[in-house]
Amino acid sequence: MRGGSYYEEGDHCLRDLRATDPRHDKERIEEAKGTLLKDSYLWVLENAEFKKWRDSERSQLLWIRGDPGKGKTMLLCGIIDQLTGSTGISNQPTNPTSTSIASFFCQATDARINSATAVLRGLIYLLVIQRSELIQHVRREYNTAGEKLFEGENAWQALSKIFFSILQDRSLTSAGVCLIVDALDECISGLPKLLRLIAKTIPGDPGFPVKWIVSSRNWPDIEKDLCKIQGVELRLELNERSVSTAVNSYIEFKVAELTERNSYTDQTRDAVKRYLSLNANGTFLWVALVCQELRNVDDWEAEERLTAFPPELNELYARMMDQICWSNNAKLCKNILAVASQ
Repeated sequence: MRGGSYYEEGDHCLRDLRATDPRHDKERIEEAKGTLLKDSYLWVLENAEFKKWRDSERSQLLWIRGDPGKGKTMLLCGIIDQLTGSTGISNQPTNPTSTSIASFFCQATDARINSATAVLRGLIYLLVIQRSELIQHVRREYNTAGEKLFEGENAWQALSKIFFSILQDRSLTSAGVCLIVDALDECISGLPKLLRLIAKTIPGDPGFPVKWIVSSRNWPDIEKDLCKIQGVELRLELNERSVSTAVNSYIEFKVAELTERNSYTDQTRDAVKRYLSLNANGTFLWVALVCQELRNVDDWEAEERLTAFPPELNELYARMMDQICWSNNAKLCKNILAVASQ
């Protein structure tokens, strides 16, 4: 069928499938975290575990794991840019012989992107965007159910069927598929189902590798499932030197930002840089939180304010909670935190 109705129906199907565009989520996250610095992720491309995963001809999982604030999300953003050779959003289809790459970023506080069903919708959406012929696998079910196909109690079953049908499509078999999911620990609904689905695709047909990259915190429940899957672990705590070097590059960038914004003297700039370098403990998040607090601090009080920031992330969180408890809006802030943590 080449008439207008075919494409119109396909467009409606794609529109209803799209709960979010993971490419936009990636850009939003990068913007919220400041910027994606190449020096913060390039080290991973020479990492032995990453190379082992990359060079394997079989289906395989790369699990990037680490404590909070170690830069897992930005690491995956950088890997995506390297694998796609892209630094922006593109609607152009991939070359027929190139690997199809689809990614998804989980965030526990956003209902659109914190469930296993949302992950599948996002991955399927990006695969279809790249190869328009794959829409037939979605439409096969959509023609009967319409937009309700993607919602409700049975959405996971329907989407799983579509997902595996897409993976078996001939248009993908020449080059394979790479699927990337960030922050599994922030998939608060249906995570066990998602982990089982990943396991079903590995090991796959040697001639048609379905490769995964996932990231998460060091949670025992996640470890129990992922350790059963054929793959490679990249533990950030075991790559302390590389992570610390990346954090130092991040410190250089953030201090330069603060210096320009607040007109720091060389003495203040060096003091800020020294304190951050001595206390970051390989944690991007700690540096980001301290620099955020210093964003509107003038040169004359910057050094004094620095000493008020505890060197450990947990201690910094405790200090922030104390500030909330003593603020005029303590009750409102506590209510917001209570809702966000559910």
